[in-house]
Amino acid sequence: MNTNWKAKLGDRIPVDLGREIDIFETQMELRKQGKIDERVFAETRLRRGIYGQRYDNSQRHDGEKIQKLKIAATGLTKGPDTVWDAPGMMRIKVPFGGLNAEQMETLADLSEEYSDGISHVTTRQDIQYHFVHIEDTPALMRRLAAVGITTREACGNVVRNVTACPLAGICRDETFDVTPYAKASSKFLLGHPDTQDFGRKFKLAFSGCAQHPCGLTSMHDMGAIARSRTEDGVERRGFELYVGGGLGAVPYKAQLFDDFLPEEELLPTAQAIARVFARLGEKRNRARARIKFLIANLGIDKFRQMVDEERRKLTDDPRWTSYLPETREPGETPLKTGIALNGAERPEGFDAWYATNVYRQRQPGYVATTITLPLGDITAEQLRGLADVARRFVNETVRTTVDQNILLRWVSETDLPELYRALKKIGLAAPNAGTIVDVTSCPGTDTCKLGIASSRGLAKELRQRLSEKSFELDQAVKDLRIKVSGCFNSCGQHHIADIGFYGISRNIDGYTVPHFQVMLGGKFRDNAGAYGLAIGAVPSKRIPDVVTRVTDRYVAARQKGESFQDFIGRIGKKETKAMLEDLMKVPPHEQAPSYYSDWGDPREFTLTGMGVGECAGEVVSAAQFTLAACEREIFEAQIRFDAGDLPGAATMAYGAMVHAAEALIKTQNYDVPRDDEGIVAEFRRLFCDTQVFYDKYMGTTFADYIFKARDAMQHAGDIDKAVALQRLQEAQLFIDAAHSCYNKLIAGAVVVPAPAVAEARSA
Repeated sequence: MNTNWKAKLGDRIPVDLGREIDIFETQMELRKQGKIDERVFAETRLRRGIYGQRYDNSQRHDGEKIQKLKIAATGLTKGPDTVWDAPGMMRIKVPFGGLNAEQMETLADLSEEYSDGISHVTTRQDIQYHFVHIEDTPALMRRLAAVGITTREACGNVVRNVTACPLAGICRDETFDVTPYAKASSKFLLGHPDTQDFGRKFKLAFSGCAQHPCGLTSMHDMGAIARSRTEDGVERRGFELYVGGGLGAVPYKAQLFDDFLPEEELLPTAQAIARVFARLGEKRNRARARIKFLIANLGIDKFRQMVDEERRKLTDDPRWTSYLPETREPGETPLKTGIALNGAERPEGFDAWYATNVYRQRQPGYVATTITLPLGDITAEQLRGLADVARRFVNETVRTTVDQNILLRWVSETDLPELYRALKKIGLAAPNAGTIVDVTSCPGTDTCKLGIASSRGLAKELRQRLSEKSFELDQAVKDLRIKVSGCFNSCGQHHIADIGFYGISRNIDGYTVPHFQVMLGGKFRDNAGAYGLAIGAVPSKRIPDVVTRVTDRYVAARQKGESFQDFIGRIGKKETKAMLEDLMKVPPHEQAPSYYSDWGDPREFTLTGMGVGECAGEVVSAAQFTLAACEREIFEAQIRFDAGDLPGAATMAYGAMVHAAEALIKTQNYDVPRDDEGIVAEFRRLFCDTQVFYDKYMGTTFADYIFKARDAMQHAGDIDKAVALQRLQEAQLFIDAAHSCYNKLIAGAVVVPAPAVAEARSA
């Protein structure tokens, strides 16, 4: 690791990337000398893909190796809680998911030398390493740069990795290949002066069609779907452009910006959007700083007008169109002639793999094959083996996918049996890609500081159980998708799954118990066509039973040709919750201690990794009872929403938030105001003005939701479906935050300052 890679790699490192790495290395040295403020350096390292991570629940890794990786670099004497004390996470950008064999071999080598030997494919086609020490990052960056890969702006308040459909160019349903447009956008926006002053991150995605989920354009800050039309007898290319989508705590579907944006306007329009976002986007409140909130506040028409005005001000840039001739040239070329499979001998296990992992390209004789990666992980040895496979069977045409898998493109169909044998030899021939078995998960409590429950542990358990009975599954169930997030932030994309889960915690008789909110009815297809809503909180250890019960009910009670989304909508949330009601109960600790630990971790569950100790306080029954009532109210509000009673749903959602605030006030043992205004005022005084309700790890407070809802109730107008839905989502998040605050209060992790309590009592 002490090799002078700057000298060794020499001319292989592009000048611009080399200069950036040199600058970062200097910034690191200045930070160690105390000459750069930590807050400034934090954003600096984030913009180069370097995150901190947690260590309290790293179950997937080899303990002895991780212990070595945790050791701080020799000679550093920084204080606690800095990036110098322990390794962190490194994110590596892979625009549109495209990789070649040399890059895969380099990634494999780096994962062994600087990490734990695992390359993790993310839901945005990136690669992540965990347990990387910041002192090693310049060398790592230089070795990546030498094979054409950068970590710049993989994190931070900038344009993140530009994603695209991994089938682009070979898809049977696409309008045209979006790959060169995604590539050009990534190159143009990387480091652009107009993208350096955002309040939060900005994500782009490209899709060649509207109906498939490969691009997921509906959940992006900017999503482009390929379109073509004939004008004066000439076919023109363009994009159906959407803006303002996003998941996170409160999901927004992207809104239509232009039904046909000419291809030559793609980059200047993206630049104009970036300028408007940089100028008007929220900067202080990170919870409201994504562009989806700006568009919601301005309205799409006003936003479109402002972008059009900004576009007219821009000075012509030759980069806007210089790449367009390449879009008409042939893209990837195959290694071999495409020949049909015909009657070739099929090895054992081949048919099951072929049924789920092979996609017939629009080019005759060729197929694409999915390499299924459980939890998105691939070892260094496997990655090197896959690089060899890519050279042997295809022309190094490889892409990562948003499903956390890897795709080999341009496989001659006649080679499939031999390809299967080669993949099986390196442990990469697992079937069930794109099925209910292929569970998506964020890192959760394994490495993420924001993780509440073990998303990877749950995903592993679900995958194992479903895989064991995959041959018995009804095809309609097999086609469903499961996605798991360790917290509400939706890095696992739980909102767009047929069956989604996100981690939370609940206090049961003085114990903190891992739970997951159950989300049903999301729509992965149609580029993330619909978002699910929470049904209720279920203890983590009963989530597999939720999957079994829901899928069994769907098979038994569905109507002919009825989709899962339609089925859930038809039976309604009241019936759905009743179906799961008994699974939501937690038996006493002495009867079932397993409920009080998380998947993959035998220790008693705590929130220590988030800075919250074990619950040691005594349960305040009145407060807990009120919190439980809030769960009921928000569920009933959802039922009203489904019935079309939008004002009633919004009103009840606000009421649930008020009662959650009331529960917290009850913990301070004095008379609670009887009216909503009084409760909200006391909540502000006790928990907001004192920042007790503020979560320093999330960097936000959900208190804003109750105040916004109160103001909306006082100036009530017509409530449309989008407003009512947002109110429901925000109310659920507020209630979850109230549970979290309550847990901290009774554990003594936070305390309402005495003067605030005294002032409230005397008021």
